[in-house]
Amino acid sequence: MDGSMRGLSCYRIEHAKEMLIASEENLKVKQYKTSLNRSYYAIFHAMRAANILEGFDSSKHSGVIAYFNRSFLKSEKIDRTFSVIIKEASFLREKSDHDDFYIASKGEAVV
Repeated sequence: MDGSMRGLSCYRIEHAKEMLIASEENLKVKQYKTSLNRSYYAIFHAMRAANILEGFDSSKHSGVIAYFNRSFLKSEKIDRTFSVIIKEASFLREKSDHDDFYIASKGEAVV
């Protein structure tokens, strides 16, 4: 495998870890909407890290998720139950980012 793809994957994993830490910090100070956003982006960057190792790259959320589902979940390289986590994280991130009167709960942010 090309070393630059492996390096890019490692960079994206580090970015995912940063987003996860940010999500935890937001959760501690009861910033649930921001925590949901950061959690989703942790997942998104981790999926992009995995996808690039397979030679696929996209910045479009739908493309990243579709490729990850096809290449890792449907092929059972990764447990298929993660599909539910990805869908829920995406749904909650969109609601918290775009719905004007959406109030995120602690329960949603810690799931």
